[in-house]
Amino acid sequence: MKLEMQNITKEFGPVTALSDVSFGIGPGEIHGLLGENGAGKTTLMNILSGSFPPTSGKIVIDGKEITGMTPQKSVEMKIRFIHQELNLCNDLKVYENMYLREEIANKAGFIDNKAEIKRAQEVLDGMNVHIDATALVSDLETAKKQLVEIAKALLFQSELIIMDEPTTALNNQEIENLFTIMRGLQAQGVSFIYISHKMPEIFSICDRYTVLRDGKFIETGYIKDINENKATELLIGKTFVNANLKEQQKPCMTEEVLLSVKDIGGETFEHISFDLHRGEVIAITGLQGAGSGELATALFGATPVEKGTMETKGGKLNTRSIIDVMRHGVAMIPCNRKERGILPDLSIRDNNSLSYFTLLHKKPFIDNKEESDRFEKNRQKMEIKVGSEKDPITSLSGGNQQKVIVGRWLETDASVLIMDNPTQGIDVGAKYAIYKLILELASQGKGILVFSTEFPEIYQIADRCLVMYKGHLSGILEREELDEARVMALSTGTLSAKQKTEVQA
Repeated sequence: MKLEMQNITKEFGPVTALSDVSFGIGPGEIHGLLGENGAGKTTLMNILSGSFPPTSGKIVIDGKEITGMTPQKSVEMKIRFIHQELNLCNDLKVYENMYLREEIANKAGFIDNKAEIKRAQEVLDGMNVHIDATALVSDLETAKKQLVEIAKALLFQSELIIMDEPTTALNNQEIENLFTIMRGLQAQGVSFIYISHKMPEIFSICDRYTVLRDGKFIETGYIKDINENKATELLIGKTFVNANLKEQQKPCMTEEVLLSVKDIGGETFEHISFDLHRGEVIAITGLQGAGSGELATALFGATPVEKGTMETKGGKLNTRSIIDVMRHGVAMIPCNRKERGILPDLSIRDNNSLSYFTLLHKKPFIDNKEESDRFEKNRQKMEIKVGSEKDPITSLSGGNQQKVIVGRWLETDASVLIMDNPTQGIDVGAKYAIYKLILELASQGKGILVFSTEFPEIYQIADRCLVMYKGHLSGILEREELDEARVMALSTGTLSAKQKTEVQA
């Protein structure tokens, strides 16, 4: 398939999301579409997939102008869109999601479940993932759900597959499997539009690139002709200063303990103990399945703590009550914002106020002016790009949604902040802003737990790093010990806490 999107402009009321943008891709090409959150990448792809029409401009496929593009029409033209946010039905089985609206019918006109299960399982097995086609989607972890989304696109003979942040929840092995599949399909003439904020992935898998900034076309070319620093400069319009923020921060950690965790255990972790001090940033990391994700939710009372204790300055926490944890000054920015962070049916302003309403609002009625003032304060602090505060939260890019969630919790003035992958799906400029915010909050005397799997991120912000392996703490690294090879060795079990101590001795 040869695709040309010519002079595309898209306006949403007074907001211009795209301005005279042109984009093209040829057969068997993997094309990286780059830009910060809010740059217009997803809007451009939504126009291509028929979610909404352009205000002006045209789409030309194989030399023919396509008018009246709709989602169904794009599917018929063998275009598939794997969205950044999961779009699966949790109450359906894996194969039912994969064939949704495109079911196989038998001679009697009924759905041929056996045929669907057989073909769906073949695709899943071909991806080298361990997913049962008959499993209920609600029983799958986030990473598996992401793989189902990808399998859904691979199920049919597509000529162009759009991937919007497809690896956000995947581990390194799953990413390599995906790239192997992509290269195999590329050899058969299938094209890919690949949207990602992860520069190593872009340079590993893409042939060409196009950069958008603030809804405008900036540059296109071959990946081999640029490097990561040049790509970052194109994204944000200036050279990104890759200085280590932590090294620039004045020491702010004190001896005062804000959160004490003693020998807690849950379904996938046990014997976890540590103290979080005022002004300290602790990073907690581990490979997928190490138990760090479950630990994050358990510390907030969202999943059970079966043994052990947690204590703040206000006393012991009831770890089976989120409200009690919140009242003790603990806040949480969760991962997977679509399922855990936002209420999609509410406005941006109302999503911003959720934590405040839960803990601090005492009046019998809501003061709209007060809520608008509160949102405006957070908008400026977090640099949220928004048209109107009354727009639905889903109108924002993923990065701006994340900023609303962070700002929401700052309203509660919590002393302990748990951040579970806070920069998930966020561009490099927004990541830098989040890092600075984390260190600023620490300098104000807050204690912060950051769950992350990215070592460069950990090194930017952490005073200490707790590494998990198979549900246990395999090691605790002080700032001066932070080293990517050591973190990986602890994460994979090749270096135990005991061996680490012996090496130091």
